[in-house]
Amino acid sequence: MNYQPIYVFSDLNIEQTVCGPMNRNLALLEDEFGYKISVVTGKVYVEAHIDPSFLKKVLEVMARLARNNMPVKEREIITIIGMLRNHDFEQVCDFVEKKYPIVTTYEGRTIYAKTMNQKLYLDLLNHKDVVFATGSAGTGKTWVAVGFAINELKKNRIKRLIITRPAVEAGEKLGFLPGDLKEKVDPYLIPIYDAIYEFLGREHAEKMIEKGIIEIAPLAYMRGRTLDNAIIILDEGQNTTRNQMLMALTRLGFNSKMIVTGDITQIDLPKTSMSGLVEAVKLLSGIKQIGIIHFDKSDVMRHPIVTRIIAKYEELDNDQD
Repeated sequence: MNYQPIYVFSDLNIEQTVCGPMNRNLALLEDEFGYKISVVTGKVYVEAHIDPSFLKKVLEVMARLARNNMPVKEREIITIIGMLRNHDFEQVCDFVEKKYPIVTTYEGRTIYAKTMNQKLYLDLLNHKDVVFATGSAGTGKTWVAVGFAINELKKNRIKRLIITRPAVEAGEKLGFLPGDLKEKVDPYLIPIYDAIYEFLGREHAEKMIEKGIIEIAPLAYMRGRTLDNAIIILDEGQNTTRNQMLMALTRLGFNSKMIVTGDITQIDLPKTSMSGLVEAVKLLSGIKQIGIIHFDKSDVMRHPIVTRIIAKYEELDNDQD
């Protein structure tokens, strides 16, 4: 069988990083694209009848990561492939060569946007008053929002951070759970606490919570309030009703920002109830100071198998439509 050279590595170190230990990265690419890839004396070869244009783009982005001493492993490769399928090649190249900081942790580690959509999300958070972010778990919707808000607090651009969720989760009713209201709600807010503790450190975060600078409360606590100089994060927004969403959005005061996150494939409301998030995204999309971003499976920042699991379930949903 004839093979064609499609890419030449600039030096041996780049080649080794892109190919991975024991050519593990090449094996991943072969599995992803379904054809044989080989490297001989710094040149990448594929079967002659294959259109190599997309693979060449993937290899170039991987090489740019390697030149910038960035990791090139399974997670990065899957992310690169997803970004190139959804964004312009030059935009992706620009993204991997620049760093877009979200927040610096209490340990001094800077957290950066990990995907193009996270970077676009960050742009919306910086320029819009209300931002809706939808997508499956693990895409960074809430994590980026909390990091952005903590950074705004640190820079004294806002005075308060309010994080809220509707008290509906996986079909369970809070009334059947033991304990007072805080004890009932806290288990559902563990991912929020984890993010805050990572960015601020547990001790400092708990002091800010005690002082009311950071408030974590069920959505019902928002009723009747006007929130100035604050960022409000409404998490799990897919589980709000129309009235709850309207109530939350109208809490917005001066110098404030509302961030609504949710996964519209995981709605736990009764079948007869319309999701407030689904409706709001359709209804408000034309308003200038409202931003909307949809994350997809390529943005998932968990174990790579999660991306493939989501893809299979999406295929099942599409077949049933």
